[in-house]
Amino acid sequence: MTKFLGLSRLIDLINGFVGRKVAWLILVAVVVAAVNALVRKIFNVSSNAWLELQWMLFGAVFLMCASWTMQVKEHIRIDIVNSLLPRRVRQWIELLGHLLFLMPFCVLIVYHSWPFFLRSWEIDEQSLSAGGLPQWPAKGLVVIGFAMLTLQGVSEIIKQVAIMRGDLDDEEGPGGHGAAAEAEAQRLLDQAKEQGLAS
Repeated sequence: MTKFLGLSRLIDLINGFVGRKVAWLILVAVVVAAVNALVRKIFNVSSNAWLELQWMLFGAVFLMCASWTMQVKEHIRIDIVNSLLPRRVRQWIELLGHLLFLMPFCVLIVYHSWPFFLRSWEIDEQSLSAGGLPQWPAKGLVVIGFAMLTLQGVSEIIKQVAIMRGDLDDEEGPGGHGAAAEAEAQRLLDQAKEQGLAS
């Protein structure tokens, strides 16, 4: 298990590094959008390349930061329902969710997006809009983003198995989303009980 945890730490390190760096592209996208809007309003000049650059920057952040988001447990989960379940059930849901849903989906996307990107790259596919950007870099981001997410899925599975075996501490203790969700779930239960008594 030690070697697997070492692999997990390496994946986390790489995806965390990439995610923190790529997240700065949000600022670049905002600047590009602001400059594009100002130039269009002041000088009545517009460019499809600038518009497409905004989309590509947003796509890059979304795809390249997804694995980092999963690593730090900031992805969308139904925490209120999840927190009402026993810890062992939550651990099994996490493990089976990664094995049965996340991994097949990610592998399928990588498998189908690779030839999609290759065809685009080979013909140097350009935008259908006049003055637009090449399309193959955006299609390449799909491959890279989902490959990173696949690796992060492997890391999360390793960590979950280690937690369930007792080789790794469960990070969903006090504090963080787990505690916030439990507090919200308790508040909703108390509210339901009060309404039940009142009616």
